[in-house]
Amino acid sequence: MQIPLARFPNRRTIIVAAAALLLLALPPIAQMIDEVYLVTLFSRILIYALAAVSLDLMLGLGGMVSLGHAAFFGIGAYVVCISSFHSLENLPFLTWPIVVGGSENGLVVWPAAVAISAVAAAVVGALSLRTTGMHFIMITLAFAQMLYYFFVSLEAYGGDDGISLFARNTFPGLDLASDVQFYYLCLGALAVFLFFSFRLAAARFGMVVKGCRENERRMKSLGFPTFRYRLVCFVIAGAGAGLAGALIANQTEYVSPGLMHWTRSGEILVMVLLGGMGTLFGPVLGAMALLLAEEILSIYTEHWMVYLGPFLVFVVLFAKRGIYGWIAGGNSTHG
Repeated sequence: MQIPLARFPNRRTIIVAAAALLLLALPPIAQMIDEVYLVTLFSRILIYALAAVSLDLMLGLGGMVSLGHAAFFGIGAYVVCISSFHSLENLPFLTWPIVVGGSENGLVVWPAAVAISAVAAAVVGALSLRTTGMHFIMITLAFAQMLYYFFVSLEAYGGDDGISLFARNTFPGLDLASDVQFYYLCLGALAVFLFFSFRLAAARFGMVVKGCRENERRMKSLGFPTFRYRLVCFVIAGAGAGLAGALIANQTEYVSPGLMHWTRSGEILVMVLLGGMGTLFGPVLGAMALLLAEEILSIYTEHWMVYLGPFLVFVVLFAKRGIYGWIAGGNSTHG
């Protein structure tokens, strides 16, 4: 009796399942081999993977190439640190018309980081999306650099030296001071955002945004408000980056304007391209590959990027769909 091939999981399902099992089992494995620093390293990888997935939602789904995505990443991080600073110093943000103080509660601060990053993305997107191509790239870069220099000028919050988070935020039912619990929280945040992104890409909204990427003029002729759809996609991506920023602030317990610099946007973009643009899960592999390569190569030389460069060239030449596309084969998940 011949068994239908559809009953067997495809290669993509196997890759995602294997990665999920590895990430779920990593803390006990790290403790077993007495390499507990791996939990901290992979927490950082998960956070940057979240930022990369949010960029892929905008880049792979909507074809919007941004060199300013790190601005929303940095805003989310600064919201956490500034709120903690005001809470510890007992200084309100506002005194009129209502008194608004700081907080160290993750259920308060993290949604605020997401919301403020989304508002910033709405402002930047509303202006940037009136252009296309190179002009769009340069405007997003300009906004990111403006925000970078704005936070450099905030001497009350450390200026160029940055600001420290005296302790990780509190979260009901969890002890975020525990690296293992914080790791699983990061893993959960990434899993939820990935699920949301896949559902969004497969929905009518995702189809319209993909149509705008392929031929915006045709989508307009069909009666779709393309600017509105692309702006919402831009805002969702900015909100995802803001959540990643809130997590990185807690992971490092320090934030500086360097998180907003255009080079950080470039690093996140490399993660997307390395893992596989337009696949959503690919950026997770891209973040893992880039940060692990940095960690391993920096042990042997401070000029680790000299060795990383040829690897990126190899991926571009021989794995044009990124690591995920090369392993899984076939087309990208959402075109």
